[in-house]
Amino acid sequence: MNTKVAEAAHDAAVVTAYLEASMVPDPETAARYMAPGIEIVFTGGRVFRHPREVTAFNAGRYAWVKKRMERLDVVPGEGITTVYSLGTLYGAWPDGTAFEGNRYVDRFTVQDGLIVSMEVWNDSAERLLERQSMTA
Repeated sequence: MNTKVAEAAHDAAVVTAYLEASMVPDPETAARYMAPGIEIVFTGGRVFRHPREVTAFNAGRYAWVKKRMERLDVVPGEGITTVYSLGTLYGAWPDGTAFEGNRYVDRFTVQDGLIVSMEVWNDSAERLLERQSMTA
């Protein structure tokens, strides 16, 4: 296996380990996979600097949430690897109502074995708006 392919496989494993820790949630373990100065940008342009901030944000949005990781798309580059995690979210809203099938895409940039940036997109905002219109 050539070096670039081996590096990309390692970087994909780093992303998977980060995602698994973040779902526990264990933000301190998740942070071990991230470089200092990380920028985590969520849907709507919300910027977080540490997984504990993401955990706190999610605690206000969901009673609990997990990812059903369907696939990783791994793109090796010169000195970096871009990893896309695609799948769906499932869990419960703050009122305890269960949900599933909430699409997500997370885009990670990995350099020197650490995540240096993360971008998050999902359908939660649309689903929350739909829920609000049903109760209005």
